[in-house]
Amino acid sequence: MKPLELLYEPEGLPAFELPEELALLYPGSLGFESPRLFANFVATADGVVAIPSVEQSNKLIAAESAADRFVMGLLRACADAVVVGSGTLAASPGGRWTPKQAYPDAAAAYGALREALGLSPDPEVVIQTGSGAVDPAHPLFEDGALVLTTDVGRTLLGNRLPKASSVVALGPGAVVDPIAAVGALRARGHRLILHEGGPHAIGSFFEAGVVDELFLTIAPLLVGRAMLDPRLALVEGADLLPGRRTRLLGTRRDTDHLFVRYEILAS
Repeated sequence: MKPLELLYEPEGLPAFELPEELALLYPGSLGFESPRLFANFVATADGVVAIPSVEQSNKLIAAESAADRFVMGLLRACADAVVVGSGTLAASPGGRWTPKQAYPDAAAAYGALREALGLSPDPEVVIQTGSGAVDPAHPLFEDGALVLTTDVGRTLLGNRLPKASSVVALGPGAVVDPIAAVGALRARGHRLILHEGGPHAIGSFFEAGVVDELFLTIAPLLVGRAMLDPRLALVEGADLLPGRRTRLLGTRRDTDHLFVRYEILAS
């Protein structure tokens, strides 16, 4: 891929010292104050991030953008942990959520960045599930994924997961408490947390006010909406009125794709 075009970025943002290859492809600054929780999504121009009726709809929505995969890998390379919901897990039967899997061509540079930041070779992958309804045969669990769930979810999971994985119950209720989830990850030493959704999983995190930044890829695609075929927006199942204000931290471009970075301001 060719380097992204930097369109806007304010001065004074935190900046990691990126390996030369990554700095060339991602001009400007990339870095985080710690602790920080940031989300990464790709959406169509009309705001759709997932189409449940379409297998691996994220590939369709991203419009086969190599630049989107590169940025995904870069953000994973900066993170101590990557959080995904159980729906995202089910939709990605071969998903490992590593930087290398997102964009293999930059695997060595991602590894060099993680080493320079004092991080493990790959981020810990965390599954967010209120019900505990996950497929124990997913290969991620043999890799040692962490499951954050409710007391009920822990009971329903029982001992069905491989021993390499671990389960943390975060209390009663039907859904995972976002504040408790972040606290549990901080207790494990995770300072920079990346949340990759889906829209219901991230919705509760936005509602709880624990998301600090949003990286949003806007793809040059319109998919519309149909009553009998739901298409999901970035935030589902959460009422954010009167709204969460954001501050623009950067805009980059790859031909017709836009890469926007927002800070989520405190209410």
